[in-house]
Amino acid sequence: MTHDAIKQTMMLAGRVLVAEHQDDMTRGHISVRLPDNPSLFLMKPHSVGLDEITLDNILTINLDGEVVAGAARRHSEVFIHTEIYKARPDVQCVLHTHPPHAIALSATGRPLRAYSQPGALFRDAIGTFQESMTLVRSAAMGAGVARALGPHRAVLMKNHGVAIATASIAETVVSAVMLETAARIQMLVEATPERGTEFPAADIAALRDQLSKPDQFVVNFDYLVRRLAPNRNS
Repeated sequence: MTHDAIKQTMMLAGRVLVAEHQDDMTRGHISVRLPDNPSLFLMKPHSVGLDEITLDNILTINLDGEVVAGAARRHSEVFIHTEIYKARPDVQCVLHTHPPHAIALSATGRPLRAYSQPGALFRDAIGTFQESMTLVRSAAMGAGVARALGPHRAVLMKNHGVAIATASIAETVVSAVMLETAARIQMLVEATPERGTEFPAADIAALRDQLSKPDQFVVNFDYLVRRLAPNRNS
């Protein structure tokens, strides 16, 4: 994929994320590692919404957090991205957002449960960052997020937000949407007097294997992109 094609996909991803209520004004950011130079990545700039990403405002940044191409302002939380990329050579796309139900769940300190199919993707497979709720403005804090993420696709940042890190833009965006759905359902279940129940661990693991197939993320990302089109059913 060319650099322009990656940027175009980032633009679509930003619009999808806003449509799926992952936005928090201009906060939140997505990045993609360059396939032909893994020491560099493309990243959304500061001061614009996720749905305002353009070919011209995307920055190119190195693993020290330095802007090497682009004139826009860099996010101060760039270190979430640099430190995850350093720790995880398998990761090609990193996203940080502030989805409300995931934040609410993180505040409870309770583990994420498989009360839903999306929950199965993250049951016993999600990290928790508890060092601080403040902005991640140093490499040391970013390294803490990367450690909390571990080998997983997502980390709950207590009282702050989430970071998602996977092998593609499609997988990262769809994982973010599924995590918020899982958190919302869990908060609804746990607000009832009845105790929620889960299926056996083997069933959950089997479903997670099905849900984590690369083609599943592509199919669902493509659907979310199609849903952006105005009057698509007219």
